[in-house]
Amino acid sequence: MELLSALILFGVFAVLVTFGVPISFAIGLATTVCITVLLSLDQAIFVVAQKMASGLDSFTLLAIPFFILAGNIMNRGGIAMRLIELAKVLGGSLPGALAHCNVLANMLFGAISGSAVAAAAAVGGTMAPLQKKEGYDPAFSAAVNAASCPTGMLIPPSSTLIVYSLISGGTSVATLFVAGYIPGILMGLAVMVVAGIIAKRRGYPVIPRPTTKEAIQKTIDAALPILLILIIMGGIIAGVFTATEASAVAVVYSLVVGVFIFGEMKLSELPGIILESAITSSIVLLLIGCSIGMSWAMAFSDIPYTVSTALANISEDPLMIMLIINLALLVIGTFMDMTPALLIFTPIFLPVATELGMDPVHFGIMMTYNLCIGIITPPVGSALFISCSVGKVPIKDLLKPMLPFYAAVITILMVVTYLPEVSLFLPKLLLGYTG
Repeated sequence: MELLSALILFGVFAVLVTFGVPISFAIGLATTVCITVLLSLDQAIFVVAQKMASGLDSFTLLAIPFFILAGNIMNRGGIAMRLIELAKVLGGSLPGALAHCNVLANMLFGAISGSAVAAAAAVGGTMAPLQKKEGYDPAFSAAVNAASCPTGMLIPPSSTLIVYSLISGGTSVATLFVAGYIPGILMGLAVMVVAGIIAKRRGYPVIPRPTTKEAIQKTIDAALPILLILIIMGGIIAGVFTATEASAVAVVYSLVVGVFIFGEMKLSELPGIILESAITSSIVLLLIGCSIGMSWAMAFSDIPYTVSTALANISEDPLMIMLIINLALLVIGTFMDMTPALLIFTPIFLPVATELGMDPVHFGIMMTYNLCIGIITPPVGSALFISCSVGKVPIKDLLKPMLPFYAAVITILMVVTYLPEVSLFLPKLLLGYTG
């Protein structure tokens, strides 16, 4: 029965997606059809709707619309350009300076907005013309932008880690946030190493070293955006407020900075920004609700147990099983967006990982990192296509330049997978986390 339920669930889902049905509806319909094998149609519809509604009844989930709103306000409030100027100060003396600035700016802006796509658009759109003017190959510039923009999905605050917290049964959001720092920074540094090697070989220029006065001024200009990170994470770590309350603080702070201090956004723009954020939030939350319904259907049908048994039959070596899970997620990430993949496959793979003795926080960081690679991989890689768009580079011209970056970020994925302390060191140090 478990095998039949799995075939129906994923088979119907695959058929619906193939025919262009929006992924939220595809998940909801596939779940309902799957449950009709075990219950009557009336019962199936009622239970799936109930699970969707109860799954969304979560205080933690309020953080997602608030962080989306904060990110949209930041996009309009002039924060991206100030972070780029700071990145020039930090990376200007390295070979291929503008490429390093792109990476650093993506890490900073992604950490504030929590969105890889927003970082790719805001930072890439600014950096691409500058790099082209300095003689950089547009495909190389777009590849650097694409490879580095997912760092913000790991460096907190991250909506993706909030989703994982919910679906994993309440893993601490604060612990996940702190655990994401080192893997996110390592991803960015790996991209910088590859970019630096390529830039050195091609003779790309460095940026003239700014005067001390210019460096101080650019640092001061970026101080308020950076302060937001310190306020959010400092408040969460110190227990002053929860991640959800921190998201509301981020909205107020970014609004004050963008409107009253930087003056690059008008209050009259706020209704449009709120509407845009509400639309985005509704799409995300509908997707989460449908995916929670699917997760319950999988648990009800014992699909996670079936997968766990199948993996145990393949190998009893924990290292091999983790490699298989990583390979499966890398493939899944190429055709499924990050949030639904996280929501659907966490209930399948997390029980397997915990049976192997893997910490849920470590697994969540590994899975999030893995799926970050999916958003820069065709055919569904949203951040990859955004980077192509802002860099004015055809997708076919970007695949070859991306290969060394894929190699670098996958290497760090293996480090994150097989060295748990990469994820757990900071939570143990700062939060006293014991697992």
